[in-house]
Amino acid sequence: MQQTPTELKEIIAAERTGRPFVVWRTGEGEQRLLLLDQKHWRVTIGRDPAADVALPWDAEVSRTHALLEQVGRGWTLVDDGLSRNGSFVNGTRVIGRQRLRDKDRLVFGATPVTYREASGGITQTASAIDSPAAIPLSPMQRKVLIALCRPVHASASATPATNRKIAEEVYLTVDAVKAHLRVLFERYGLSQLPQNEKRARLVAAALAAGALAPRDF
Repeated sequence: MQQTPTELKEIIAAERTGRPFVVWRTGEGEQRLLLLDQKHWRVTIGRDPAADVALPWDAEVSRTHALLEQVGRGWTLVDDGLSRNGSFVNGTRVIGRQRLRDKDRLVFGATPVTYREASGGITQTASAIDSPAAIPLSPMQRKVLIALCRPVHASASATPATNRKIAEEVYLTVDAVKAHLRVLFERYGLSQLPQNEKRARLVAAALAAGALAPRDF
């Protein structure tokens, strides 16, 4: 499922804290996110609604399924036989304890949970946009960025403006808009992302960083 701009903003905000976090989706497809800090040095995972990562919709998850525990500066997944159907990291069943690394895919029952660390590549990109002033934009690049973000600013469930819509708003050709967007992707460190993720990620990054003010819209 592709992330909405609002969900991407939540991810960026979590990345900017510099702390590890886990992210998953509910049975209805809604994104959930939990920061891992000193208050959460031990995180419970299970079908029990009182669990820190509660997965009550997944019948394959045990009430008390597994734990995430901080060890030194790192985090581990612990499953010492608590679960009936096991816990998996990147497709391999965990027996006992396993050290986690950025972007590891954890699976409990039928529910995937992604572990993120501040040392990951996208987190480094997020830190680069902590200060919007650090990213120089020409007047036209700024206009293109505003036009791209305008639908999402109006409604969190909307998608970024198309190249044609942007072209109509800023009085450029579609090819010129594409050229400006390529520069913006580069400035925000998004060039290496898949093409279908760049636009939503750019919108989320710009809005989360405060690069655009309400008066811009």
